[in-house]
Amino acid sequence: MIAYRIELKFTKTKLMRFISHLDLMRLFERATRRADLPIFLTQGFNPHPKIRIKRALKLGVASENEEAIFYLKEKINPEEFKSKLMGQLPDGIEIKDLKLIEIVVSS
Repeated sequence: MIAYRIELKFTKTKLMRFISHLDLMRLFERATRRADLPIFLTQGFNPHPKIRIKRALKLGVASENEEAIFYLKEKINPEEFKSKLMGQLPDGIEIKDLKLIEIVVSS
């Protein structure tokens, strides 16, 4: 099975610096759902979107260079992914850079 991975860099500034790591994960999950992106869901009884944020920042700390990985079930143009996701994100979270990587997942 072929899956796709989008690695992106984003900012966490302004009032969003007061959001916790778990709330940031929920924010990205809801934003991908609202943007209707082909996000890969985990298997099992309670599936959820497969998203990984590389570092958990302390509450109240702003950052200009955070990294996240989104796993997709189908290929999408990176610019389309960025525009759809940015339309659903609040002020203070901005996507700076992203790249699409094809990966092979064994089933």
